[in-house]
Amino acid sequence: MTQPSRPQLTLQDIADRLGARLVGDGSRRLSGLATLKRAGPDQIAFVANRSYLKDLAATRAGAVLLHPEHAASCPVDRLELDNPYLGYAQVSRLFDPILAQPSGGIHASAVVAEDVAIGERVEIGPNAVIEAGVELGDEVVIGAGCFIGAGTRIGAQSLLHANVTVSHGVSIGRRAILHSGCVIGGDGFGFAHDGRGWHKIAQLGGVVLGDDVEVGSCSSIDRGALDDTVIGNDVKIDSQVQIAHNVHIGDHTALAGCVGIAGSTRIGRNCLLGGGVGISGHLTICDGVQVTGMSLVTNSIHEAGIYSSGTGAMHNAQWRKNAVRFKQLDDIARRLTRLEKRGEQG
Repeated sequence: MTQPSRPQLTLQDIADRLGARLVGDGSRRLSGLATLKRAGPDQIAFVANRSYLKDLAATRAGAVLLHPEHAASCPVDRLELDNPYLGYAQVSRLFDPILAQPSGGIHASAVVAEDVAIGERVEIGPNAVIEAGVELGDEVVIGAGCFIGAGTRIGAQSLLHANVTVSHGVSIGRRAILHSGCVIGGDGFGFAHDGRGWHKIAQLGGVVLGDDVEVGSCSSIDRGALDDTVIGNDVKIDSQVQIAHNVHIGDHTALAGCVGIAGSTRIGRNCLLGGGVGISGHLTICDGVQVTGMSLVTNSIHEAGIYSSGTGAMHNAQWRKNAVRFKQLDDIARRLTRLEKRGEQG
């Protein structure tokens, strides 16, 4: 197993990878990324927000990534891009030692079944357990203490941080990133009641994750009851998210922290769910829907747009008065209807 090393790249290397216009010394070697205020001569900084332009003139960075309209204010070598924030995202990955190409190796303490199919340059960390029939694509990294259940497939260049649990019969696409403590393929919440107690329903489906999916720490994606739970390509899931059995999530959708999605709900492509959003079960959310934080969705949404529910924080005394008035709304509406009818009748 290799230890993460600090990548070093020339400014020309970075420009080529970003497709950026280089102005300055392309042979300059850089070993990190930092803010305009903190960057040193061996680091690259960036300007993605006008509010930080005040720090540009005094920066000590070796180079700066910015929009061409700010080039004249830059006192050091620079990379010009029309979308500097996207460039920042790409550069951040270049300098992340965890994302460097693995050299391969299986730690002596790992437990790996004899029939596991292991691709080239796969790394398996200490105390990992990999059961029978698992397939690991090229350059997969399995962190310390991970568990991979029987018959699971993990696509090339995927990264599982320490202590990830992937249950049996799960399919994970290429370039997935699973953070510590997440559980993929645990049992869905399925029970039948006989009037006296609960009887467990075996969860016989699996979980399918597309390519380029990222799942945050301590998030859970439950396996399907009969059919699979399906997460599309390029879906981004924050920490402490709960996705119940048989949920389908479309490509390029993003879920912020503490979102909860009940069973058999279908969420479209290019949707955004803010922190703490709750989605009831058996609903359909169409493509292009944004739900703002802490909202509760109890009905299907069939038209793209921004949706919200709940009330923002206010002084407690005002909130208590409004809570009382909220309970009176139905009575007020009925009285208003009666008054309107009397007015129409003359």
